[in-house]
Amino acid sequence: MLDFLDALKIKATNAGVSTGKNWIATKGTIIESFSPVDGKLIGTVQAADQKSYEEVVTQAEQAFKAWRTWPAPKRGEVVRQIGEALRHYKEPLGKLVSYEMGKSLQEGYGEVQEMIDICDFAVGLSRQLHGLTMHSERPAHRMYEQWHPLGIVGIISAFNFPVAVWSWNSMLAWICGDVCIWKPSEKTPLCAVACQHIVEEVFAKNNVPEGVCGLVIGGRETGEWMANDHRIPLVSATGSTRMGKAVGAAVGSRLGRALLELGGNNAIIVSKEADVDIAVRGAVFGAVGTAGQRCTTTRRLIIHEDVYPQVKDKLVSAYKQLRIGNPLDEKNHVGPLIDKDAVRLYREAIENCKKEGGRFIVEGGVLEGDGYESGCYVRPCIAEAQPGYSIVQQETFAPILYLLQYKNMDEAIGIQNGVPQGLSSAIMTLNLREAEQFLSAAGSDCGIANVNIGTSGAEIGGAFGGEKETGGGRESGSDAWKAYMRRQTNTINYSTQLPLAQGIRFDV
Repeated sequence: MLDFLDALKIKATNAGVSTGKNWIATKGTIIESFSPVDGKLIGTVQAADQKSYEEVVTQAEQAFKAWRTWPAPKRGEVVRQIGEALRHYKEPLGKLVSYEMGKSLQEGYGEVQEMIDICDFAVGLSRQLHGLTMHSERPAHRMYEQWHPLGIVGIISAFNFPVAVWSWNSMLAWICGDVCIWKPSEKTPLCAVACQHIVEEVFAKNNVPEGVCGLVIGGRETGEWMANDHRIPLVSATGSTRMGKAVGAAVGSRLGRALLELGGNNAIIVSKEADVDIAVRGAVFGAVGTAGQRCTTTRRLIIHEDVYPQVKDKLVSAYKQLRIGNPLDEKNHVGPLIDKDAVRLYREAIENCKKEGGRFIVEGGVLEGDGYESGCYVRPCIAEAQPGYSIVQQETFAPILYLLQYKNMDEAIGIQNGVPQGLSSAIMTLNLREAEQFLSAAGSDCGIANVNIGTSGAEIGGAFGGEKETGGGRESGSDAWKAYMRRQTNTINYSTQLPLAQGIRFDV
């Protein structure tokens, strides 16, 4: 059943620190990876200690001196080959993602496909890292700007997308000429080990300098080392707002850069002029996909009072059809939560909602019995609530959907924006004016705003990220590559004179 582990070189005991060529022995703690699917131990990983961390950073510093001199298209060719390797390993890696994290098998495959897509995007980008030219106010002068690599990029990723978000950062950073050190979530360490093996195969074939792809698996302490390390000019961190504030403060105190992708409390507005069938379909996938553990999960449904009863009835009917179980079985829609701590937070959120007056029209609960031995399977649930409930203002990483009513579009947008987070948002409407209002400067305050699609399922071509307590970072497509580089303005004087700007005279 678990033959995919062998294909990915996953063993019972695995090293958790690598320079991209050598796996380093450490005295770090042993991290056990249990599958939320069946509760079984998949394997163990030896975490980084201070000594091995220093070795990885030192090697990365040396590698950057060589890697930055490789032409960007040549670096792009290496990334192209990584994309090909990922195509080869898509099935076993997708299964590992599903088994170690708990998302459905189709979502596991989809996550690997995101990695392949960002490789393709990065290959094209490797020939387009261009700046601007400007006209100088001084005669016989030329001005232009160019972009140079930053150095070491530290990547801290979360369990819910154990491989894709790392690839969003690393593939762009690599074609930009940076080197990377990855600290994955300690909840999904084996996915990181597998990716490291895949990349190392490609790098070895291309004589990539040792240190371009470093791996340091560990807990919170390892992330703190990276955040406080002045040798790492950029730390890209994905996770909770609490974590992001700590990373941002640490990096900011040394005037480094932080690219933060934090919490989301995403809403869909359902207009009275919506295609209700599309709205319900989008809401259900957004709310229960990955068992509610996406940063873009739909957590609030803001429904016009005229269609509220109809939408509510259709949602209840749709939830009755959900199949909950082993995510490796493609017939199931919903897999487990990541661990029992997540189950505890799910239960607490339900109780807090009830205490505030919420009424559940689809009840939640923890599933028990055959197939649910891990204790991590829960029922997706729906509560009728009010925007002001404290629990509605929070992000709970679980499949809990809150239904809210509105009377007019200004009120709906106010409810949508009235939370601390600002990642993803959507409106379901066939009314052009409503759609344009939602997308205007007076509309959604989120980094992502969609019309007639849900809050989940971002494509790599667009910059991904959000505002407010989501952190303000942008990853993946568009011009997100600029976060991984430093801008330099150049002025060239090709005359025999030395005219000064602003007409200043300085005669000697």
